[in-house]
Amino acid sequence: MVSANQDSIRNKLLSILPPDDFSLIAKHLEYVDLPRGTVLARVGEPIDHVYFLASGIGSLVTTTPDGNSAEAGIFGFEGYVPTTAIAEVETSSHDVTMQLSGDAYRVDYKNFRAAMENSSFSKIVIRSIEAFSVQLAQTAVSNAVHDVNERLARWLLMCHDRVTGNEIALTHEFIARMLAVRRPSVTTSLHVLEGNGFLKSQRGMITIRNRAALEEFAHDAYGKPEAEYRRLMKDLFP
Repeated sequence: MVSANQDSIRNKLLSILPPDDFSLIAKHLEYVDLPRGTVLARVGEPIDHVYFLASGIGSLVTTTPDGNSAEAGIFGFEGYVPTTAIAEVETSSHDVTMQLSGDAYRVDYKNFRAAMENSSFSKIVIRSIEAFSVQLAQTAVSNAVHDVNERLARWLLMCHDRVTGNEIALTHEFIARMLAVRRPSVTTSLHVLEGNGFLKSQRGMITIRNRAALEEFAHDAYGKPEAEYRRLMKDLFP
């Protein structure tokens, strides 16, 4: 169980809880390492634990009945998963997997639901899921109206928001699966972004070189969910 000082907690939601409220949930938190590929939840299966990431990046993946899949949303230290736990639903609505290795604080489902009786904890979690819903909506719009280059730029910016430093360990094959495009399309788009000086692409590693220019290139594909998260969280417990 977690015994660290709240100041050292690297999950945004847990770090902004009032100290007395944090102490109530802290006794139920377990620290865990999450290697790449770790499955945090499977669609239709019981939710055993709720995870508050401290580092790394996870993906919510939606799969059609025919087996086609795409990433619906990503999360890192700013949130929690599985999101359906907030609604007192005992099974996951998505497959949730770590796409970049990290670590987390997890709490079993029963104690998470008990913590929702605490007004400070429930307020933070509810606002988090509202911000996440904006991200999901933006993903749907972006998939419909933006070209692959802009979608890739947006996705890389979102990943960059959730890592330390400028290096992101990603393969072309993995990116293609997350964006639901063919691998050659990812390779071509990375060449475009690299040719503009936004990043450097090597085997299994992407290095962001000009964040501001990448944001400008992404245009309106990126920024709205991030601004909404800041708006929803800024006035909590002044």
